[in-house]
This record gives sequence, C-alpha cells and structure tokens, in this order.
Amino acid sequence: MKYENLYAVRQINNLKEMLDSSVALYGDKAAFLVKRKENSDYSPISYKQFKADVDALGTALLSLGLKNAKIAIIGENRYEWATSYLAVVNGVGVVVPLDKELPAHEIQNLIDRSKADAIIYSSHVKHHIDAITKASVASRYYINMDAEQNDGSFLSYQSLLQKGYDLMKSGNRDFLDAKINEEVMSMLLFTSGTTDKSKAVMLSHRNISENLMNMCSMLYIDEKDVFLSVLPLHHTYECTCGFLCQMYRGCTIAFCEGLRHIVKNLKESKCTMMNGVPLIFESMYKQILNQAAKKKGGTAKLKFAVGLSNTLRKVKLDIRHVLFAQVHEGLGGHLRLFISGAAGIDPQVAKGFRDIGIKLVQGYGLTECSPIVALNRDINYKDEAAGLPLPNLQVEIHNPDADGVGEIKCKGSSVMLGYYENQEATDRVLKDGWFYTGDLGFIDKDNFVHITGRKKNVIVTKNGKNIFPEEIETLLNRSPYVKESLVYGRNESDGDVSVCARIVPNHEKMEEDIRNNAAPGSTAEEIIGKEVKRINKELVSYKHIKDFILQEEEFIKTTTKKIKRHENKV
Repeated sequence: MKYENLYAVRQINNLKEMLDSSVALYGDKAAFLVKRKENSDYSPISYKQFKADVDALGTALLSLGLKNAKIAIIGENRYEWATSYLAVVNGVGVVVPLDKELPAHEIQNLIDRSKADAIIYSSHVKHHIDAITKASVASRYYINMDAEQNDGSFLSYQSLLQKGYDLMKSGNRDFLDAKINEEVMSMLLFTSGTTDKSKAVMLSHRNISENLMNMCSMLYIDEKDVFLSVLPLHHTYECTCGFLCQMYRGCTIAFCEGLRHIVKNLKESKCTMMNGVPLIFESMYKQILNQAAKKKGGTAKLKFAVGLSNTLRKVKLDIRHVLFAQVHEGLGGHLRLFISGAAGIDPQVAKGFRDIGIKLVQGYGLTECSPIVALNRDINYKDEAAGLPLPNLQVEIHNPDADGVGEIKCKGSSVMLGYYENQEATDRVLKDGWFYTGDLGFIDKDNFVHITGRKKNVIVTKNGKNIFPEEIETLLNRSPYVKESLVYGRNESDGDVSVCARIVPNHEKMEEDIRNNAAPGSTAEEIIGKEVKRINKELVSYKHIKDFILQEEEFIKTTTKKIKRHENKV
C-alpha cells in the first residue's frame, strides 16, 4: 500500500548517529525534565548535556574492560536509566533492560540467562542486588545510580561518570570513535510473558532505527512536544516510543513520579503527549464521566455538549477546548495526543477523548518487532482497529478463515534477529523471513489491521466456533460496576465449552448508585448478574457468559498492566 501525506523523517542508521544528529539540531533545548528531590520542580537537562553524559559514561564503562559485554539496567524511569541505555548501545556492548518489579530470584534468573557482566541499578532495587551478590558472583560490576562514592565491590554511577569526563579530558576517544555494527544484537529484551515463560529477544540498531523512522512518518511529533514518561522503560513500547522516539524528534521527556501523580505531573511539565496502556486511559475517561455524573444534570450536559461540538465540527467550527475547558485544565491544559498500546483499547474511550478535544490513537506491536507493527494515524484512523501497517513492513494474514481471520505475520527490517540461545523457539515463529505473531486478526479493505485475540486464548466450542475472550472482556469492562475481568472457557461433561468470567467489581460505584437508588440491584452479585444478562443480549448465543465469579483482588499483571492469564488460574 502506498501511504499519502507521510511526515518527513531524517535518515538514521543507528542510535549513535541518531543522538549525534539530534544534538546538532536541538543542542541547547531541554531533552529531559527531571526532579532531583521529591516534590521539587522539574529542572531541564539539554541535549548537549545528555550527550556529554552518555559519552562520559560510555568512556568509563570501556575503561572497566566491558567492551562487547552485556550490561543490565534495572530501576525506575529516570535520567540515569536513559543515559545508561545509550552509553551501553552506542559503543560499549549489549544492553539488557530488566523489570524493577520482579522479585530477587527472577532478577537473578534473568541476569544468569543473559550472562550480564555488569548491572547498573537504582537504590530502589538495592536490596535485591545485595541479595543477588550474596548468592552469586556472576557479574563483574555492580553500579549504583544513587551512590555518591564507590563502596567495595559496588561502584558509584557519579564517580564513574566523573572518571569518564577525566578520561575524555586527557584525550581518551575509545567511546567517541567506537564503530556501530547495525546488524548485530545490541539490545537483549525479555518479553513480559503474559501467556508463557519470558523469552529473550535479540534486537539490533537497524531494527530500532527502522521502527523509529517508520513510526514517526505516520504520527506528527516535533520539538515542541513534551512527553510524560509513565510506562516502564525496560519495556520495548516505552523505550522505543517514549524515549528513543523523543530523542530522535527533539522532544522533551518529563519523568512521571508514579501512576497516582500522572495528573499532577501533566500540569507541572505542560505535557502535550503521553503514551499509555488501555487501563490508564480507560480509568482516566471513567473518572471524567464520574465527575460529570456527580453534578446535577452533569451527564446530560456532557452529552449535549459533545453532540453540539460534533455538529459544529461538521461545518469546520471546533470549540472543544472552550466547551470542555475544565477537563483540559484538569489534565494540564496542553494535551493534544494520547497514544495507547500493549493491548486493544475500547473504541468508545478513543472516541470519547476525541469528542472532548484530545486525540487518542492506538497502535499494535510486539517486542519481537521493535515494537510497532501497525499504527493509527492522527489523520487516518479507525478506533476499532489496531492501525495501518508501518511503511516498509509487510503484514499479512496466514491461513485466513471464511471471515478473513487468521494469524498475523509480518516481514521487514524491524523484525528481531531471534530469541537468545533458543533456536527451537526462534524456528517456531520465524519462517522464511516472516514473523508469526501468535495474534489472530484480519485486514480490512482499507488495509487496517484488526486484532481479534491471542491464538493461545481462543475458546473453541464443540461446533468449532471461535470465541475471543478479549471481545467479551471489552464489553464487561465498559460497565461502571466492573473494574476488570478475565474471560475463559470451562470444559463441560458433554464435551462442550462454556464461556465463564472472573470479575473484579467496582464496589465504590455500586455503593454510590445503591444510595441513590440508581443501581440494578442491592448486592454485588445481583448488580453484576444483571450486567452480564445485559451484555449477553449484545452477543450471539454461543458467546453468552454462562457463569461468573466475583473476586476482590485484582488480577496479576505485567508492568504494562496486561493480565497474566497463565498466572491467574481458574
């Protein structure tokens, strides 16, 4: 497919070239907004300063004998994480980003599997690192981002940075002159493992660079944009789309202090864009609706304002920022675009945000694809679709059924090199240059990719009907009385399969509506039961939810808020 009106992008072959050219273009502009102390104001760090710190840290790491080594990074989203990442990949070795939420034994396992020679970590995970060093001496260096001085076998990030500056001052150019091989593994990324044990994905500079250029040709992002970094940087989605993309396009990144601080940080940073996952955006949208409902006639007024606005927009009159000024101010007053990924978002939420003047587009990707495969554009989108395939990436449906649904496969320069030390798993998903995603979907007449569900999650009835749990979960989660849900198949004695659901109820909303005589029942079981009956009316009979279980505890999730189905036993 030939794409029209693609945005101009500059050619880059690797991330070192990317950073050098961005510094030449945006040198004195703020690359980052950071908070040095809790509750302090954001302070800017320029592109020039960032590159100088990357060069100094890279020089120091090489002086430790870490050329071509694997170096793990583990910690919260912060400036030192970003500096460490580019210092490693731009001339030292292979970066191994790890999830800071993992318990010590899992961190230990991933360090062992990756054969990391050094670990750069924050004080938030120091207790885990201390436990690991007592149990193992596999890594040669442990570098603490927060320590001011070296302490025995533990090195200080600040001391190492200063050492790098001293070496460069004395003429050391080992890092500055390092050549980048764009085709070999430079990033080793562990998948989140929502359906299976995590795999170690090998990516190259070529993979990431191609994904960056193609993604940025589809969405307008420029040096005036400020991004709030909310999702964990160890995850490919945030790393590529919430860090490297911004460095490439000359944006400013502000680090969020935590999920409960999103609104405060949006205001403080004057954020214009934010990446997120459906759970975050759906929660924000529900909050907007709930705030309206608390005012007398508020829900009716909101619906009227949306209807009026949509009518006026048909005659090219856009007054959304006036009609919904209070909502915009509540979100900082500068937001123009939300980008949702990691899972499919309810189309009603995307439309709801657009109705009030904030564009929300979603994309689809996998770690194995660096990560973006398809993306809705700001000028061409379908809320129910995952998006259009990236330019220069072939996307096809393997063995489509009568409805055109089959496994999504793709081929192109952003597809991974393979799984680290796991040829068997690599051969299962990489065939003749095609990567088989394990996701089921179809491509419509306009070339938009639609995801119907994970291949492993499909419920198959005795009559051979395919039921996608994700479709039913979307309907359940639209209910104001449902916090989250997990749909699964239960084998019955007659050999058929029943559709069942585990549901986490929203007790706060229930209690509020019971007090106001607005709830469809007086107990959680009654209310959810009636919601299930209502939802069943929207579904064909073989998809009907036959049974449900209420539970108080939320489901076990990845750090990008995807439910780990295999760990939530039914």
